[in-house]
Amino acid sequence: MSKRVAIFISGGGSNMVALAKAMQAPDFGAVPALVLANNADAGGLGKAADMGIATEVVDHRPFKGDRKAFEAAILSTLAPHKIDIICLAGFMRVLTPLFINNWRGKMLNIHPSLLPKYKGLHTHQRAIDAGDTMGGCSVHEVTAELDGGPVLAQAEVPIFRLETAETLAAKVLIQEHILYPNVLKSFVNR
Repeated sequence: MSKRVAIFISGGGSNMVALAKAMQAPDFGAVPALVLANNADAGGLGKAADMGIATEVVDHRPFKGDRKAFEAAILSTLAPHKIDIICLAGFMRVLTPLFINNWRGKMLNIHPSLLPKYKGLHTHQRAIDAGDTMGGCSVHEVTAELDGGPVLAQAEVPIFRLETAETLAAKVLIQEHILYPNVLKSFVNR
């Protein structure tokens, strides 16, 4: 029986599309059951709807300062979809340890650096500023430590002398679209 996956997004949803397309393979072992965004303007919502995937919005703004209430709303939104696994794919909200611990071993994230380097934001510029010769992305299990869970796989790209954060981001994104679906497939079939 296929695992039911919820993909959390905040923006354009390119990783969500890569995951959803990969899950169309009959031997994948998972189906995209829901795309959840924290704002109604997330471009990925339209892409998900066009692919026939259920979408939901739990806007974080009405919950300003009350992350527990925001997460309670997420949980009540997830419940009818009978979700087995959550994939964070550009979801730009920090989840509380309580939420994360409820999904321990069932939540993945894609991060645009070679963890444990450059947790958080502005990863590409930080790698360039440090003089790194390689950048990349990591898929990891989500734990209460920000970008600190066990790394399941990584993909590297070279950082050239005249690299910008934008050009590096574009190269890394190509690898994210390959890496994340492969790791999810292994994860659901373990």
